[in-house]
Amino acid sequence: QVQLVESGGGSVQTGGSLRLSCAGSARTFSSYAMGWFRQAPGKEREIVGAITSRGGRTYVADSVKGRFTISRDNAKNTMYLQMNSLKPEDTAVYQCAASRYSDSISLRDISYNYWGQGTQVTVSS
Repeated sequence: QVQLVESGGGSVQTGGSLRLSCAGSARTFSSYAMGWFRQAPGKEREIVGAITSRGGRTYVADSVKGRFTISRDNAKNTMYLQMNSLKPEDTAVYQCAASRYSDSISLRDISYNYWGQGTQVTVSS
């Protein structure tokens, strides 16, 4: 089992940057593919990015491509989401998730087995 804790959220103005971190508890962290999801008020949860267990493949959603970067450091049991050029429409609760499908880029939340509690990102205009 993996416990996940997000950090790094906050309030920024349009054009600002934040780096989210997702710390995993398990020594087996490196065997899980990981993903970042977000959910804005009144909207469905959506995938933001995903990364395979060793970081060999990554995915970011079209809505954030060129602005967000996903990465991980398995030595630190941590995944990151670097968010640049933030826009008001990026405002949401961001959650990280772990999937047992270690070599897959999973875009659906149903593919993830463990979830963090979420961190709020608010971008003001």
